[in-house]
Amino acid sequence: MTKRYTGGVISSSLPTVNAAGASGVFLLSQQADYQSRNSWPPFKVEESLRFRRSVPAYLNRTPASASNRKTFTWSGWVKLGSLGVTRQIFGAGSGATQSALVFEAGDTLFAFSANASQTFLRTTQVFRDPSAWYHVVWAEDTTQATSSNRSKLYINGVQITAFSTANYPSQNFDGSINNNAIHYISTYDGSTWAHDGYMAEVNFVDGLQLTPSSFGAADKDGNWSPIAYTGTYGTNGFYLNFRDNTSATTMGYDYSGNSNHWTLSGFNVSTANTTYDIMIDVPEDQSDGTANNRGNYATLNPLDPKNGTQSNANLTHAMGSNDYAAARSTIGMRGDKWYWEATCQTTLQSNFYMGIGITADGDYSGYSYIGSTSGGYSYDGRATKLNNNSSTSYGATYTLNDIIGVALNLDTGTIEFYKNGASQGVAFTGIDTTRTYYAAHWLYTTQISYNFGQRPFAYNPPSGFKSLNTYNLSEPTIKQPSQYMNATLWSGNNTSNREIITGGRSDFVWIKRRDSATSHILFDAIRGAGKTLYSHLTSAEVDNGGYYVQTFGTTSFTLGTGGDAADNITGGTYVGWSWNAGGSTVTNTSGSISAQVRANPTAGFSIVTWTGNLTSGATVGHGLGAVPSMVIVKNRSAGSTNWCVYHISVGNTKADLLNRTDGPFTNTNYWNNTTPTSTAFYLGNGTDTNGSGNSMVAYCFAPIAGYSAFGSYTGNGSTDGTFVYLGFRPKFVMFRRTDTTGYAWSIYDTSRNTYNPETLNLNANASDAETNTGSNGFDGLSNGFKIRDTSLFWNASGGTYIYMAFAEAPFKYARSR
Repeated sequence: MTKRYTGGVISSSLPTVNAAGASGVFLLSQQADYQSRNSWPPFKVEESLRFRRSVPAYLNRTPASASNRKTFTWSGWVKLGSLGVTRQIFGAGSGATQSALVFEAGDTLFAFSANASQTFLRTTQVFRDPSAWYHVVWAEDTTQATSSNRSKLYINGVQITAFSTANYPSQNFDGSINNNAIHYISTYDGSTWAHDGYMAEVNFVDGLQLTPSSFGAADKDGNWSPIAYTGTYGTNGFYLNFRDNTSATTMGYDYSGNSNHWTLSGFNVSTANTTYDIMIDVPEDQSDGTANNRGNYATLNPLDPKNGTQSNANLTHAMGSNDYAAARSTIGMRGDKWYWEATCQTTLQSNFYMGIGITADGDYSGYSYIGSTSGGYSYDGRATKLNNNSSTSYGATYTLNDIIGVALNLDTGTIEFYKNGASQGVAFTGIDTTRTYYAAHWLYTTQISYNFGQRPFAYNPPSGFKSLNTYNLSEPTIKQPSQYMNATLWSGNNTSNREIITGGRSDFVWIKRRDSATSHILFDAIRGAGKTLYSHLTSAEVDNGGYYVQTFGTTSFTLGTGGDAADNITGGTYVGWSWNAGGSTVTNTSGSISAQVRANPTAGFSIVTWTGNLTSGATVGHGLGAVPSMVIVKNRSAGSTNWCVYHISVGNTKADLLNRTDGPFTNTNYWNNTTPTSTAFYLGNGTDTNGSGNSMVAYCFAPIAGYSAFGSYTGNGSTDGTFVYLGFRPKFVMFRRTDTTGYAWSIYDTSRNTYNPETLNLNANASDAETNTGSNGFDGLSNGFKIRDTSLFWNASGGTYIYMAFAEAPFKYARSR
């Protein structure tokens, strides 16, 4: 490859400034077009600024004069790097007069005016998702008569209302913001509380308390996205978009028209090396016509338990003396062609090792060599390559300041490495292209820095290879997951024919009262109105006639006559989980038993009913056109029969029981020791799954990229628990420990848990009321979930857990939660 850059970034024209101080003269018409998203997003966020805590890097400005100290709005897009440390985002003053917006060491958000011990808001919600962007708004107006209106915080367009402590400012209080004292973006005083991460699209409006709708909007798929602010800025207002990379002076240029420019300190904005801080890692996907398309870029993932230290907004990883460490990227790759670069930052000696490459889902531990398993492939600085714990000679040695390019072709299953632009040849062929892979490395007493394309590559990527960001991820099949699976809440009111709006087809409805110990009640459109099954019981189906679910609509379901404790009694609180099975029932003859099937291949879900024949090897068609990863079967007409679960991570020789806490057990009578195919699933000669002459029902689930996932993970017994990559932000997750007995099927969803950590649990195998499992729980993230608790129910050291998960938003468009 030829050298591409010697410094600088891809140039971009500077926008004009209109009389109102808004960037661009065409933005009002663009905003009108924004909701449709028929082509490129009309408002393009072109650059972000990286803040390196180790420097520290920050911006500062001292207003020429004080202005409105009672009323202001700060808006910015923030991507987190370091977690678990105090980081100031914006503030002014010091000591008893300080006012600031801060992410705390506990990862809560903290906004305060004057003395932090007297006037402040501290969120209950925690913010520890480093894989995508947050839109943060702090809006003050101390002239408000109602105390709770004087200070407001918003994340991704939604106002935060859950605070561990809320001490609102007194009416007409003057804070330090807009005083004629020094103001900082990142750091409290130029040295402490430094932010580590990224910022983009920073707006500050002097004299107005605004809502997030002035700076962002939901696109047609419901994803919160940036728009241009078109209002006035006030005396000390400013707009920083970090577009002008000419110098450190111009990077702090105020585009509001006020000339309230900021001074940069600690940033590298001139030399395109590992410390270069002008990034095209931004919260809006867009093409710039090169491999370096703008979007949310991969970094190293700090949520993977690991040795060593990650820094520089998670693009650098260092391991101290005499120990091993590994790390992988926040974005997984499946299909397509990808390129990235890693720079060796240590002189490699005989006992200083480094291996650069990829690891597959399920093959990463955070401590072992990348390449010690069948799904790991690496190029070692000692001129060797490693896969499946077998090493052979490959390429040249590399050491301090050498740049290793990685070209991964998941269309053909090959990986090729480059040293300082020179190909070392194809290292591996035959890579399993059906798996998900991550950029990865292992270290021994060394340091490495990455470039996934968020800054200029040192060398041209091979033709057709892409940088690793969300823009370059495949378009998800399902962009609005709530139309296919949703979790809906309501309070009982004892009324007849009550419609529950879900936003999508409700062909399968599962209801549980939250505040009391009542039955789980399950319904589907094939079995029909009122016909009830109970997930925690072995009883046969009960026909409850006009009670419970009566209609299965295109955007709702309807409850029956009056109120019942299980679904609509006055004072009760409820959750209903609903799945879209396509709305049309057909006769399916793909198996040896003819079945009635309502299938939605797009969503990977079907409902199947048939009459059992107690014959080993019988097959039943499921209509999905893909292999199910999970099948749940219940005998409808025979009592004392279990809910039987096939799960891909348990296998076809065992069954698990939804209604019990037994672990999976070996029994050929359930699945006939045969894995489902793309057309049918197999049955044995057991009554639970294939009772002679009995009416049966199955709920079948196949994984859909960006929407649903079924898999397993191993617990580590730590509050820094296992991270599980899903490729989406989860709406619904059900866990189950399977390596021993006595563990429930635990259900969580983001309608009940509206912020992290998620702690509100319902057990599918019990009628118990909802419980709060503690202060740690787990975090639902933009790309998966992270266990934060040592509970044996989901994180015993060495424990094996299976899960089923459905999306709130695909990772390609998800915001951090």
